[in-house]
Amino acid sequence: MNTTTSEIRSVVLERELAHPPEKVWRALTVPHLIEEWLMKNDFAPAIGHRFKLQGDWGGVLDCEVLAIEQNSVLSYTWNFVNDNPDFDLRSVVTFTLTPTATGTHLRMEQSGFRPEQKQALGGAKSGWQQFFGKLEHVLTQAE
Repeated sequence: MNTTTSEIRSVVLERELAHPPEKVWRALTVPHLIEEWLMKNDFAPAIGHRFKLQGDWGGVLDCEVLAIEQNSVLSYTWNFVNDNPDFDLRSVVTFTLTPTATGTHLRMEQSGFRPEQKQALGGAKSGWQQFFGKLEHVLTQAE
């Protein structure tokens, strides 16, 4: 199947958070905090580190850290490989943190959805909304 770059879809979510970038960064990179808002994981903040995200539904995502700029950028692969090729998802998630006068502007982009992956794209749009809601709760609870 030939898919051109222009056909690849992304999910983008942006939030203004009333917390400094250092605190948001911790929630994005500390395994027990990641588990509270995203999924069980064996994440380590090192380029090339391969890790798994274990979903409540039993699915497992294979991930690899692609980029790290402390308190600024975190990027990793987000691959869900399935026996059914229509449900294979090979994507990249990138978080960008920008300091603001009142805290942090957080931008998340998950790119790599093929045109026929409308269900996965829709699931990601609603899923990231839920994840961000939990992230905001974790940030208010964290020390």
